[in-house]
Amino acid sequence: MHQNEDVRFTSSSIKLPQFTPLTLHHHTLNPFFTNLHLILQNFPKFQHPFHQNGGTSQNLSKFTHPFHQKFNPQNAILQFLSKPRNINPFSWSLSNTPLLCCASIALAQSNLDGTPLSGPKTGSGNEERVLISEVLVRNKDGEELERKDLESEALNALKACRPNSALTVREVQEDVHRIVASGYFCSCMPVAVDTRDGIRLVFQVEPNQEFHGLVCEGASVLPARFIEDSFRDGYGKIVNIKRLDEIISSINGWYMERGLFGAVSGIEMLSGGMIRLEVSEAEVNNITIRFLDKTGEPTVGKTRPETILRQLTTKKGQVYSMLQGKRDVDTVLAMGIMEDVSIIPQPAGDTGKVDLVMNVVERKSGGGISAGGGISSGITGGPLAGLIGSCAIYHKNLFGRNQKLNLSLERGQIDSIFRINYTDPWIEGDDKRTSRSIMIQNSRTPGTLVHNHPGGSLTIGRVTAGIEYSRPFRPKWNGTAGIIFQRAGARDDKGNPIIRDYYSSPLTASGNTHDDMLLAKLETVYTGSGDPGSSVFVFNMDQGLPVWSEWLVFNRVNARARKGLVLGPMRLLLSFSGGHVVGNFPPHEAFVLGGTNSVRGYEEGTVGSGRSYAVGCGEISFPLMGPLEGAVFADYGTDLGSGPSVPGDPAGARLKPGSGYGCGVGIRVESPLGPLRLEYAFNDQRTGRFHFGVGLRN
Repeated sequence: MHQNEDVRFTSSSIKLPQFTPLTLHHHTLNPFFTNLHLILQNFPKFQHPFHQNGGTSQNLSKFTHPFHQKFNPQNAILQFLSKPRNINPFSWSLSNTPLLCCASIALAQSNLDGTPLSGPKTGSGNEERVLISEVLVRNKDGEELERKDLESEALNALKACRPNSALTVREVQEDVHRIVASGYFCSCMPVAVDTRDGIRLVFQVEPNQEFHGLVCEGASVLPARFIEDSFRDGYGKIVNIKRLDEIISSINGWYMERGLFGAVSGIEMLSGGMIRLEVSEAEVNNITIRFLDKTGEPTVGKTRPETILRQLTTKKGQVYSMLQGKRDVDTVLAMGIMEDVSIIPQPAGDTGKVDLVMNVVERKSGGGISAGGGISSGITGGPLAGLIGSCAIYHKNLFGRNQKLNLSLERGQIDSIFRINYTDPWIEGDDKRTSRSIMIQNSRTPGTLVHNHPGGSLTIGRVTAGIEYSRPFRPKWNGTAGIIFQRAGARDDKGNPIIRDYYSSPLTASGNTHDDMLLAKLETVYTGSGDPGSSVFVFNMDQGLPVWSEWLVFNRVNARARKGLVLGPMRLLLSFSGGHVVGNFPPHEAFVLGGTNSVRGYEEGTVGSGRSYAVGCGEISFPLMGPLEGAVFADYGTDLGSGPSVPGDPAGARLKPGSGYGCGVGIRVESPLGPLRLEYAFNDQRTGRFHFGVGLRN
């Protein structure tokens, strides 16, 4: 069979440009995006990235992603910054990219005497059409394909090239595109052959190899199982480029979902059906701290760089994660001594790694004086009697180590608290983020919650000193342990010490004017998302240590839990608290029931005071208008019959019921201090009461 030597086909190869250097700022978190560019060159036939040449890998055409030539993480993320957020950051798609741009294709037919014979001109303009009598698909040697399913795939891809049709060069070119775009073939060459019946158009194709194995290089954080599962259904089958493109997109998507600097940078078909997948991951090379003033100019910082660096979870040698970097920024801001924080990734020379520069702007001063006011919920003599004024002198960054010192005074008509507190949020040399707090406090609080009487008022004075250590031990879980010394006693309205109340009930456990105790404290706290109404669980225990014979020995446990549920536009909030005391304890330390944060509808402490207690609350809140929310609630509390077991039975002498419930309605207004709550509730004794509170109910 004579083959027309005048058939020519030229096509393009695929080349990729380098990234253009830009500058990255941490606060911009748009994904970067890569795009293939096709450059026309003259080749005898179309070469696919997986073109097999002679069955060896030395002469293979290799598809190269931009990262493969020189993976530059900084430039990559900056491309990521310049595109809309809904674009896949590591996306490259063969199926969506023109795979072939043909420079020219020409078909000509010759007579036996060598005179060129042109086909009929049926197209528009100068476009020439050639009549084709037959269309076949063959291998590169002109023989039938061994696999008929591949022949069917190629024939099904054709659109214009049909037997007994007049074709233009452009139509043949487009069908060549479609055959290669089917994904099963690495090359395609159209050949026109003269026959007695006319011109036969033969598409000589070269199928891809069968997939028999995978080699993945450079993937340190990408799970091996994820890669295996992605390629599992392709074993023993002809490699399909479209399916391979989907796999690469899923791998790149895995990195994107986790905010990691990584992507497929190269892929190559080796002999024997092996695919070599190359992944590039940008590891952190170095982290530096740069202090800036408010104008953005470099300055000298007061905070030690190592104090900031140890706050970061991002470490050298890790694959850089933007999500982890954002959490690090939030952590540094939470120290309370920085006004602005940002992270700038930069390429670390030609190493393929990334250097991180953290820019920080410190607050103008680490110390100062503050003043404020509030209302004590323990005062029952009217709202004005509960007013409290406060002032404080503080320093938030002692010695440049983020250590905090606070001297505060709160004073009301009855309440007063003077407190000195020193806190080291992270003890130097500790790798568990352990904090230390040292406290000295002198306070006077009303004793009316347990010992109220009509003849006057009494207060409970406490001198307290202690040290506590706290550390996170699991995500969202925090533990605290400490030793606290306390001396407490009661005084009358003239400031004189007393040991019995109006009903001759004892005010101290020791019988002296004051009680001494050394308490070992343990506390565990779980906090959910931190949103209002999210899950919270707190458990604490105090154990009196018998260091001296007269010191009190008792054990007190207390727990509270809160759970929020979203019900359409409404939110259901369930809370529970309970506790128990065993041993010799002062009566003023009994659990008090009734009031704004206990059983609403009752005055503070009028339900009961006992060794044990349990309080439950259900509340439904719903939006009203603007920042206002409405609420419907119900509370129930009981001392579990433990009131008489408190020394002197102060609850029984005051005829407290020991249990009660209340229900009512309220409104909420969000404020910087938390929700402001104004509520009105009825109790089971058919009396009502207004309540005002700040923050979520305990």
